[in-house]
Amino acid sequence: MRAFSFCFQLIKWNSYRPSFLLKYLYFALLSGPSSFSLRSHTCGELRSHHVGHRVILCGWAQYLRQDLFVILRDFSGLTQVLIPQEESASHLKAVLSELTAESVIKVTGTVRRRPAGQENKMPTGEIEVITEDVEVFNVCCKLPFEIKDFVKKSESLRMQYRYLDLRSSQMQKNLRLRSQLVMKMREYLCNVQGFVDVETPTLFKRTPGGAKEFVVPSREPGLFFSLPQSPQQFKQLLMVAGIDRYFQVARCYRDEGSKPDRQPEFTQVDIEMSFVDQTGIMSLVEGMLQHSWPAEKGSIKVPFQTMTYEVAMRDYGVDKPDLRFNMKLIDITEIFTVEVEFLRSALSQPGGSIQAICVPSGAKLFTRKDLEELKQTANTQFGQVDLFPLSFIPRPLLGKLRLRCAELLESCGVSLRDPSAFHFLWVVDFPLFLPKEDEPEQLESAHHPFTAALLEDAHLLYTEPHKVRGQHYDLVLNGCEIGGGSIRIHKASEQLHVLKNILKEDPSLLSHLLEALDSGAPPHGGIALGLDRLTSIIVGADSIRDVIAFPKSFRGRDIMSRAPDTVSEEELKPYHISVRWPTEGGEEGK
Repeated sequence: MRAFSFCFQLIKWNSYRPSFLLKYLYFALLSGPSSFSLRSHTCGELRSHHVGHRVILCGWAQYLRQDLFVILRDFSGLTQVLIPQEESASHLKAVLSELTAESVIKVTGTVRRRPAGQENKMPTGEIEVITEDVEVFNVCCKLPFEIKDFVKKSESLRMQYRYLDLRSSQMQKNLRLRSQLVMKMREYLCNVQGFVDVETPTLFKRTPGGAKEFVVPSREPGLFFSLPQSPQQFKQLLMVAGIDRYFQVARCYRDEGSKPDRQPEFTQVDIEMSFVDQTGIMSLVEGMLQHSWPAEKGSIKVPFQTMTYEVAMRDYGVDKPDLRFNMKLIDITEIFTVEVEFLRSALSQPGGSIQAICVPSGAKLFTRKDLEELKQTANTQFGQVDLFPLSFIPRPLLGKLRLRCAELLESCGVSLRDPSAFHFLWVVDFPLFLPKEDEPEQLESAHHPFTAALLEDAHLLYTEPHKVRGQHYDLVLNGCEIGGGSIRIHKASEQLHVLKNILKEDPSLLSHLLEALDSGAPPHGGIALGLDRLTSIIVGADSIRDVIAFPKSFRGRDIMSRAPDTVSEEELKPYHISVRWPTEGGEEGK
């Protein structure tokens, strides 16, 4: 009915083009949130200019007030629906008055302006709907919690009844903003930059190095698939295939065990390009984020700030610094004399120095309890460390203490990190290899084994690989890593050397990739953006679980469906595997 009035105006202007009008009318009626639906309008769209319109609304009964009216809710908002009080409408009053909260109904009625003084600040606060007919689709049972934003629920209860938790207005907004973000990213990559959306397999094989992968049994004895932690190899193979510009909103999997605010399955915006350098990838991502950024969050300025890994560690103690506040690490080595034994010991170490953080108003605001907590943090991380007076503290510890000091200042009322500000930062020139934690004499990839060396360091691959910097770049937003990528090794001989001689990995596991690189591989590079993390920062969520429809718990479980679940021995037989249950002593039994 909304489209008709406009179409009648078009008839006056285009009376000689009836086919145009029919097409417009058809698509106008079959578009928007109420298209192909039992309703004529959504609950959140009615305004004063709808007064006098006959409407059909569908939704959940959120409030029932004194047999006078019902607040009807759908994804778009709320509308006040009046319960008729006339004797002739007693059947309608009986139906509506007996509804339970969260029952699902369809209401037909007429929009009228609210009486003077009864308006409110809701978007639909100037109008109400007089009920003429009602149909009850489903009566709701007693729920474990009320569907109201101000009602506090435990995390486990929210996960157990996720289908109810998703009814909240905040979760609805989060998921819809995420959808809009992805749509605009696709639009930019496909329609503006000529990328091709390609789906890659979920069942793959184990990748050497990197995070642990989930294993999937096959029906062939002793043979297993792995769920990919990223489409890394596939997107490189697509570059060899001449696709030139690939992207995918990819599901990825990592068996990382119990880690807070991590998910065993997650989503990344995966991108790869041929004939590109680091600057090209970074400019592409900046353009994509600028194009897709939600208008209500303000604009973002490009290009983003760039900082080397060395500077980030020197000034902030982390490789993903939060630049919304200052408090840089300070080298105060020259202030102290070396007669003090523990200082002399610290300075005698390679790269030894004395570092400090200047906390503005810290002496005034921090309590003895606060200072003791900071000292205890240092003790826990690095053993006995005397903070007052200051002593040598490794930079990573100071990086953590810097963030904790910021939290303490904010708890004292100091405005330090603006939650509405978005500070992007590129961190570049990472080490290509790092010593293994359990075997310091061995090297492992800082990013992944396919990252190319900086051109000026490439010769060191064959003599001093521990000194090589990689063409690896991370994108940081407000102190959180939201993306990482690199320019790849595109020569088989170099890739073989890295795998076999530096990382001591079995190159046969990647024989398919090595053969592809030897078949005319173009220079290429790419990046993956963590969609869950990015969205959570944009909406200001405390956890990435608040921007995922059905997330796992921090233990990696689905509390709602109780997954993972047991499988019978009979069901395992086709896969030629059996379960060895742990015994009381902790050892596995047969």
